[in-house]
Amino acid sequence: MSSSKKKPQPTIEKWTKEEVHRWLMTEVKVHGACADRFIEEEVLGEYLVHFKKKDILDLGIKHGPAVKITSYLESLKDGSRHEPKFPAYVQNWTKEQVTQWLLQYVKIYGKYAERLQEEDVSGDCLVCFKKQDFLDLDVKSGPAVKILAELHQLNEKLELTLDPTLHPSPDKKEAPKPTHPELSLAQAKATEQTKPHSETQSKADEVVRNESENAPLPSGKASERKEIQQPKPQSLGVKRKKNVVTTVLPNKSKISVEIQRTLEDLVKDDLKMFHFYLQESFPRGKLEGKDTVDTTKLMTDRYGNEGALQLTIDILKHINQRDLAGQLEKSTGQLKCLSKEVLKKEANQGEKLKNLLTCGGNSLDNYDRFVVVVNKSSRDQVQYLQFLSKLKLFSVLDFDPNSAVPGGLCHSYRESRMANLHTPSQYQGQTDAVIKNLNLYKQTSWVFCNGRHDLDSNSNMELDYKNWLRKSCRDVEQLVSFICNPEVLLHGRSLIIFLLLSPVDTEKDPIFDTYKSFIKHTEEESIITICESRSTYEKWKELIQEKCEFDIDHLSVNELTLSEVNGTIMALGPLNQSSGRLLPSSGSSVVVLKQKDEDFMTALDILCVNQCENTYDEYSQEFKEFRIKVEEEFYRGGKVKWWNFYFCDKDKQKSFVKRDKHENVKKMIRSQLRDLNNMCVLLNLFHHPGCGGTTLAMHVMWDLRQEFRCAVLKDNALPKKEVAIQVRRLMNLESEKPSPVLLLVDDSKETENSHDLVNWIRKAAVEDSLNVNLDDTQNCKVIILSCVRSHSPKEQYRQHNPTQSQYITASLTQEEQREFEKKLKELRETHEKPENFYSFMIMKSNFDKKYIDDLARYTLENFDFSTKEAQLFASLALLNTYVAESEISLSLSEDFFGMKMIRWQEDSVLDRLKPYSNFLIIDTVEEWGGYKGIRILHHSIASACLEELERSCYLKVSDIAMGILHCDLFFSVGVVKHRLMLSIQRMLIERQRRKDGDEREPFSPFIDKIHSQQGRQTVQEIFVKASSRFVTSASIPQALARYLYINERDFPEALKWAEKAKNIKQNPYTFDTIGQVHKSNLKSNIHREKQETSLNAEDLNADVKIADHAIRAFKRAQELANTEDEPEEEAADDESEDYPRKSYNVYGYVGVLEIAFLVFEILGRLPFFEESDPIKKKYLQSFLQKVIPITSVYKKDNELNNRYVEIIKEHEHFLLNLKTEVKETFELLDCYFTYIKGNNSEFDSKNRWTVCGHFKKYVTLFCNAPEEIKKERQNNPNLNLKIDVEERRLFLEEKQADTFAGILQHLDKPAKEIEKITECYAFLQHQQQFVNKKQKTKETINYILSNIVLYLLKPKSKHVKSYTFLYGLLLKTLQDVGLGYPFPDPYYLALLLLWPSPTQENTEIGTYVKTIRNSSRKRLTLLFRNRSTVAHLYLGKDEGLNRLVSKPQLDENFKDMRRDALAQLWRNGDIFKDKAIINRLHRVSGTIEQGEVFANYGKLKIPVRPALIAGIRSGFSTEKVSFYLGFAINGPLAYDIQYEN
Repeated sequence: MSSSKKKPQPTIEKWTKEEVHRWLMTEVKVHGACADRFIEEEVLGEYLVHFKKKDILDLGIKHGPAVKITSYLESLKDGSRHEPKFPAYVQNWTKEQVTQWLLQYVKIYGKYAERLQEEDVSGDCLVCFKKQDFLDLDVKSGPAVKILAELHQLNEKLELTLDPTLHPSPDKKEAPKPTHPELSLAQAKATEQTKPHSETQSKADEVVRNESENAPLPSGKASERKEIQQPKPQSLGVKRKKNVVTTVLPNKSKISVEIQRTLEDLVKDDLKMFHFYLQESFPRGKLEGKDTVDTTKLMTDRYGNEGALQLTIDILKHINQRDLAGQLEKSTGQLKCLSKEVLKKEANQGEKLKNLLTCGGNSLDNYDRFVVVVNKSSRDQVQYLQFLSKLKLFSVLDFDPNSAVPGGLCHSYRESRMANLHTPSQYQGQTDAVIKNLNLYKQTSWVFCNGRHDLDSNSNMELDYKNWLRKSCRDVEQLVSFICNPEVLLHGRSLIIFLLLSPVDTEKDPIFDTYKSFIKHTEEESIITICESRSTYEKWKELIQEKCEFDIDHLSVNELTLSEVNGTIMALGPLNQSSGRLLPSSGSSVVVLKQKDEDFMTALDILCVNQCENTYDEYSQEFKEFRIKVEEEFYRGGKVKWWNFYFCDKDKQKSFVKRDKHENVKKMIRSQLRDLNNMCVLLNLFHHPGCGGTTLAMHVMWDLRQEFRCAVLKDNALPKKEVAIQVRRLMNLESEKPSPVLLLVDDSKETENSHDLVNWIRKAAVEDSLNVNLDDTQNCKVIILSCVRSHSPKEQYRQHNPTQSQYITASLTQEEQREFEKKLKELRETHEKPENFYSFMIMKSNFDKKYIDDLARYTLENFDFSTKEAQLFASLALLNTYVAESEISLSLSEDFFGMKMIRWQEDSVLDRLKPYSNFLIIDTVEEWGGYKGIRILHHSIASACLEELERSCYLKVSDIAMGILHCDLFFSVGVVKHRLMLSIQRMLIERQRRKDGDEREPFSPFIDKIHSQQGRQTVQEIFVKASSRFVTSASIPQALARYLYINERDFPEALKWAEKAKNIKQNPYTFDTIGQVHKSNLKSNIHREKQETSLNAEDLNADVKIADHAIRAFKRAQELANTEDEPEEEAADDESEDYPRKSYNVYGYVGVLEIAFLVFEILGRLPFFEESDPIKKKYLQSFLQKVIPITSVYKKDNELNNRYVEIIKEHEHFLLNLKTEVKETFELLDCYFTYIKGNNSEFDSKNRWTVCGHFKKYVTLFCNAPEEIKKERQNNPNLNLKIDVEERRLFLEEKQADTFAGILQHLDKPAKEIEKITECYAFLQHQQQFVNKKQKTKETINYILSNIVLYLLKPKSKHVKSYTFLYGLLLKTLQDVGLGYPFPDPYYLALLLLWPSPTQENTEIGTYVKTIRNSSRKRLTLLFRNRSTVAHLYLGKDEGLNRLVSKPQLDENFKDMRRDALAQLWRNGDIFKDKAIINRLHRVSGTIEQGEVFANYGKLKIPVRPALIAGIRSGFSTEKVSFYLGFAINGPLAYDIQYEN
């Protein structure tokens, strides 16, 4: 500490202990309790001079005051006056404000700030701290040095504004200056207009001040009394008492002493009850752990002595301590009661806010989602709106156009949380599509309802009321309607908050119109108002009263400052972990997982190193009750939670039961780290339903959370591309080096989804591999552990790599059984009747079927299916048996029972379902924003109940299913009903994999069961009824069609249902089903005809007709597959449940081949075409090749053959086109299998073998290829010219230069070849009299491209035409072809030659971008489906042809790099970070709007596509970006997209 001028050495040694006490109280200003310890320990002056900090700590004094006393003592011994080096205002900070400063401004770990607060380090103590004092508190050197440095910097800064605490710190004895929190704009204006003494000073303020000023002073000696006069603070002209901080030396006035004594007479439980009722006046966090001294101080500091006395007496009477209340009244005399109205006003506003937000509880979890509507805010206000980041926001409707600029509310929120920026118009369309596109539920949607000034466009300007009403009001009304839709936010489970930060002076205000929109769609009780200004509130209340005839007073908070609102909400649960959520990082270090980063990773439930730690006071009763509840839920049959493992880790004597494969799975995972070849690997854990597979996987993950960054995939339906981006983000978070990731995929169906995910993660995760040192390669690893529910886990395990798979079954080893016995004994110690934890007991019994059957028999003894309770339970038994992860929502159950619940009461539904409720549990369903669903505890209980109902009640599964299908309620509109409908549909159509391979069973287990029990009629009745329920689903009629043609061979009826499916939804799969029905019919006919001894000509007629219909269906299916923009949202039966194909690919072409060869087989059995006879076979060849007509084929003249000829003539067009069609199909499929990278799926392999088999037949049938001889060359000049033309065309074909793509490939070949090619095209341009217009256009297009390629390879070649010439030739060609050319080639040239430059704009370029997209989509969809295109040319910085840069030219900069390394640079986009590339390419400015990227040239906006999967974020946020531009055959691509912010 610095010293002033030296004073004479005081005679400390002569001090009495009372003088030591007085020095501590008046000079050092420590708490009376600290000073009293020196008296108690008889510390005289002569002892005090020898005291060190450790000696003071040994007195039981906390570290903060101990450091302060030590510092003052050192100054005293030096004979100097104690003066701190830091600003005086710092000494006035409470320990809470010190904590706030450390967290918000110094930004140290929460655990260090918490440690200092525990040790009572207030501002006056902090200024005395040296580095060693921090180290003694286990604060590391780094943070300690930073704290001291930040303290020194405060000397150069303006005074900081920290949240004022609700009471002065006990350590503070005087406040030399009143402390003023920063004022809002409105308050500041009010201040200017007020006098020094405000007439609006509240009575409560006066009570606090008067009581404080009149209080006697404590002292070491009773006779010494001084009064410390405070300067009268200037009133701020507003009602807040917080702006006046008046503190005095602590005193034990008669009233406060009596209150404290009275409280000390309460037993522990009664004091707890006293604190409970005191919560109406103070936030709960302020009362936790407070003793009677602190409690008294809290009350007297807030209400003065008289107010505290009245409050104490009231509460004592309320908790039946009337005797104590009477004694207190007597001992203090009959005091005049403080106005209850004043007390209530001050005490209840915070409590009212808390009650409105929590439904009377202490946690914000009571509401699933909050919607906030806010008007314009000032910078001063924003600092007090941190509470928004704590709320589970669904959306914010913001009427401040400056909210997204620095200093605005939205900008501030996005510093710590994720929000997507939207406009109201983006909420239009199908509900589920809007939810998906805008990432609703997963990330906050921030909706700008009246302009957005951070964007430059005129369309984003703020509108006056008249224009807003005309242009924006309708969109906002639709937005409000969307939000209030029960499909989006369940009524009663969400709260709408109107946060008024600026005045609303008239009804002609957009925010008032928005309020009126809300009350049209929801109850007024669902809307609360928070106003910062009383005058704003009064006007708002008056408007609503006048226009809406509703009093909002009981739903409003208007007497708290924003600071108080912020503090009150931040103090509510759930509490955040004080130390932050931690992830493992390189070198055994840890990093903090920020909330904003977690917001980005919506697909992942991230497991932290310190998961569950520091969330509760673990010695509290609340925590014990919470533990018992969580354990009971799990052992009854609920989903395992991280808490279950945490509890067992805390109590080593009661470990979690491990399956015997636990260590095997751990070893399998760890072993993958040694494999440096695969950056992403898939491990499978196959398990029977309900045998603990997911629990085992999560337990392993819990054990490995220090070694891996662990996460669980929340939703398997999410796009795998999005999941891959988030996994890569998790891998690289907060560290320069990557960390290995362990991802759990709990896939209830199959492994295909996980394989897909592996491919996407490999694409995304390996992008960073080149930045990784060789030593860190094993850390750049993603291991996916896929839990696969299977009815034959052992068999599936055998079909997979044993080093990458494990399995567990519904069978326990002896050791496992002993562990379960031990656990049961432990549970008996802590839980009542653990024998009723049926899920646990089933496993303990080793899945004993008799035990499970007996449970079902006992529970269902008096089952009466006529009651609603029994019907709902039977429905659950059916769904939970046949559909994994199925449930019926609580709200739907309430509706089913006709229960109208005002508040969410879970137990009420279970009460209705007694005695079956012992078998039921309530789960939270994460999808659609989370809702509560009810299900049966265990799969085996559900199936046992079904069997028991069939045995004792004669109730078949078909009866229960019909009951469900006849219940109108289950099929009405609603989110939760939609999920139930999906479960019912899955039960009907979902097929299981066969035990012996990849093939599937033909029908779902449910349909198999009904078919075996009751046969076709019942099966068809159920499908027919289901079809009437799922009127928009093609899957049900498709499944029925398959049942009829496979099982019943009823082709006419099957065709009827297949046609119905097609009429519901025309897609590749519905047409494919029609084709399959015809194909089965044709095969059946052929089989029958082979068995028959006599020939029937009409069979040929019927078969050819069927074949014709089949080929039409397959061709239509293929056409739809080739032209549809995206795969179907709702996958058809053949796609989703039969074969989980990602797209139809080439199934239609394969179907055409199969039918054609069936027809060839039929023709080959005709008497005059018999394949066994070479001559007759030659006739068949010649006929199909159109060499001879059917009438010229030799045959016996008889009635049968004549009829055959008539039939063939009738179908001649169809039959004669078959050979050509087959040839073209083979060529197309050959391209597909040769040039497109296969996905290694069973379906591609199967198709390839099918095609190969048919090609062999083709060779056998059409083996004689004719040889054409060309000899007519001589003596005819015209013929010679034609031959010259043909020779050049043959050269172009030889060099693969007769196609547009082939010429592009010459960018990477010698210039000599492209020079000759360009010369050939130049010759052909002068000989166009020999070609038709189509050929001429194609050759002109190729000529232009060959010139561009030649220029890039050999710019000085004599064959290169100028940019001007090519530009003119292209414009003429574009005029000729218009926008309807069938190939994208001319539009690709338009991109290359007409793309805008800084000096030249071409307004048509946007049209050509759209056209090239459409053209490539139509012609090349088959090749591009689920595959990416690549750019061959890029936009450089020069002009003309010189601004085009080819990929090989860019590669020239990396001559010395290995090809695979260079390929990796291109794949991950890092090539664009190289200086040579940056110098060569032009960076384009643009925007991202509605998820689409645009290149901006002045007012011209050109759509482009991101080249890499991680190019843009999800959520449809509108942002400014820049990027490099590449030209691909399906349009321009944006590379290296950089966000401006």
